[in-house]
Order: sequence, then structure tokens, then C-alpha cells
Amino acid sequence: MKEKQIGSLPGIPVVLVAGAGLIGAAWSVLTMMASTSATPVAFIAAVLVAAAGIFILAGLYTLEPNQAAVLSLFGKYVGTVKDAGLRWNVPFYAKRRVSQRVRNFESGRLKVNELDGSPIEIAAVIVWQVLDASEAVYNVDDYESFVHIQSEAALRAMATSYPYDQHEDDQISLRSHPAEISEQLKRHLDERLTQAGVDVIEARISHLAYAPEIAQAMLQRQQANAVIAARTRIVAGAVGMVEMALSELQKNGVVQLDEERKAHMVSNLLTVLCSDRGIQPVVNAGSLY
Repeated sequence: MKEKQIGSLPGIPVVLVAGAGLIGAAWSVLTMMASTSATPVAFIAAVLVAAAGIFILAGLYTLEPNQAAVLSLFGKYVGTVKDAGLRWNVPFYAKRRVSQRVRNFESGRLKVNELDGSPIEIAAVIVWQVLDASEAVYNVDDYESFVHIQSEAALRAMATSYPYDQHEDDQISLRSHPAEISEQLKRHLDERLTQAGVDVIEARISHLAYAPEIAQAMLQRQQANAVIAARTRIVAGAVGMVEMALSELQKNGVVQLDEERKAHMVSNLLTVLCSDRGIQPVVNAGSLY
């Protein structure tokens, strides 16, 4: 159901007209009660004027800025009014106010298994706004509850689709790519909430951690992965430096090395470059052989 905006009358003139009618009717009734020549027809007319004034006043309602009123007549959607202030429509219209202000909430900490199967705790902050008031009223029972439940469902689905940590250079993970994860979460929420007339302005992760029962083990694994990555980079750099040293010695003709001497030199250089401790130089005064 798409929103249809309709007009409304300003409430102040309606109040003045209805108030004047009520005052006139009351004055007429008081006058007739004090007079002996009053007729039943005049009394009935005064009562009808008073009833009409009360009926007209029943159509008054107020709207605040960024608030809409969804009007229906005997269960049928009539239209939506967004004019702020004191407004008037036909008193038979049922009116339901819907806030269109920007709202936000933080989901509870959800415990889910990420892509690798490790339990994690995750929470998100969702910033949202009702754009189509008629869809928010008629497409779902309670749009606020709908937003909260669907947000948690989208967060769970997104968390199970990515690993907590990055295992490859081009892999998106929950911890290393917060911007991409937030954009993905926002897209999932838009798909779920558009039927309720809700627009998701922003969605971002506010809490991310391993579950307490495995936090210590995961910390040790992260430290081990960091050590392995550092060692891999050190070895790659050391191999490159050894290759460069041998190439420069051979190109410049500084010394001629046979394969055994090259192997001995490579062993010494790799030991020096890859060691995590200081190396004590040892001078070999004898022959290699």
C-alpha cells in the first residue's frame, strides 16, 4: 500500500466557528428558559446547533513536526496528513499518528557462530526512519517491534556469513573490514524493512568479541598467527637479501664461490637474518675444508 497524502483544514478557524455555534446555542437555550413564549422548534434547533458544534470539534487533532496522521474510514485507508499544528478532518475518520523522526537503537549482544564456527558476541547500532506511514501502519502489526526483530535477524545472518578474523589478504572479515560489514548489514536491513515503509539510514557494529569461553584460546591463536605471519615475512625478506648478495658478488667478480661455499654462505646469512636474537660473530681462522 503506497502512501497518499490528503489535505486538512486549519484547526483555529474550525474552533472559532464551532465555538461560536456552541455559545449561540447555549445563549438561545438560556433565553428560551427565561421566556414563556419559547417554542419547542426553537429549542430543538438550538440543541441541534450545539450537537453540530460538538461533532465538528471531534474532528480536531494536532500533529507535531515530523509526525504524520494515517486516516481511515470504516477500515478503508483514506490518506495521510503531514501538516503540523492543529488540523481538522471529517470526524468519522479514524486517525493514527506515526512519528517520522530519525530514531536509533542498539541491539542486544547476540551470541552467534561466525563462518569458521567459533562463538562470538556481536551487537549493532541501527539508525532508522519511517518514510511511508501507511505501509508502517497497514503492512505490519507493530512496525517498531518489526524493526527490532528484523534487525537482530539480519545481524545474525550477516555474522554467520563472515569469519571473525582475516585468513587471506583479500578476504573480508568482521574485525578487519568494519566499513564493508556495515554496508552489508545496511543492505540486508533495507531488504527486510522496506515493506514496512522504513528506511535504514545507518547500521554499524558497536560490539564484537569472541565468546568468553573461548576468548583466551582465540587470543593465543591470534598471537600464533601474528608470529607466523611475521616469520613468513622475515624469511621472504632474508631469502631476497641472500639472493641479492650472491648475485652482486658473482656479477662484480669479488670472489668465486663453488656450490658448497655458496651453501655455507646462504646458511650463515639466513641464520643471522632470521634469528630473533642477537648473533655473536665468530671468525673462522682455518679453512672451510
